[in-house]
Amino acid sequence: MNWGTKLVLGMATFMLFVIGMVVYMFSVHGNDSLVEEDYYEKGLAYNKEYDAKRNTLLDKAEPVIKIEASKIIIQLKDSATYHLKINNASKAKEDRSSKGETIGEANLIIVDSQLFNKGLWALDLKWTSKGKNYQYNKNITL
Repeated sequence: MNWGTKLVLGMATFMLFVIGMVVYMFSVHGNDSLVEEDYYEKGLAYNKEYDAKRNTLLDKAEPVIKIEASKIIIQLKDSATYHLKINNASKAKEDRSSKGETIGEANLIIVDSQLFNKGLWALDLKWTSKGKNYQYNKNITL
């Protein structure tokens, strides 16, 4: 086998490697929790998010979060309607979302933690109370 044949075989092997990597990257598209589908829309609406986080700090309305063996208890300052997202840091398919109103006079949100695998989770809580929007983000470990 002469050097020309070895060169062609080497190039063909490298090209097959590159094609294989392209196919692999397209097959895992959508499974990455770091990529947002509506990235640009969220960028345009960032002022609302900033104002909600600012309201949380100015009104001293940060929620109290207690993690127990079978549930996560979140206590808000006032009664509110909320939207809660709990995202897994490594698998986007395990993300959970819920909406509702706080429970009782203690203004509680109770989430069954047995639905979640152990590990790091990102908690994103948005709520409206007394006509103001609030937002709070925190990483929790279950």
